[in-house]
Amino acid sequence: QVQLAESGGGLVQSGGSLRLSCVVSGHTSSSVMGWYRQAPAKEREFIAAIRWSGGDTHYADSVKGRFTISRDNAKNTLYLQIHSLKPEDTAVYFCATYQPGSWCVNYWGKGTLVTVSS
Repeated sequence: QVQLAESGGGLVQSGGSLRLSCVVSGHTSSSVMGWYRQAPAKEREFIAAIRWSGGDTHYADSVKGRFTISRDNAKNTLYLQIHSLKPEDTAVYFCATYQPGSWCVNYWGKGTLVTVSS
């Protein structure tokens, strides 16, 4: 059983920065992990993904330039660095693993809330 635990969310002023973390426990066969977010009354949306081996990354166009995904293989931890936060970045942020060879999410974390004040 894979468990994902996000942390690092909180209340931050517009223009500030945050680093979110996601610790992965249990054995995962996923070679790729990702971050998503869900704003109030909106659907969950993809933010970024990274390959554990090699560190290849992929970002949604809407976050390129302000969001950086990274990982620490030794710590089994995924990160999401967010700069120049905007009120519209307010959302619950989730990490996820994918079924091998696909973009189907097989495990979700419980999420961490980021609130950006104007």
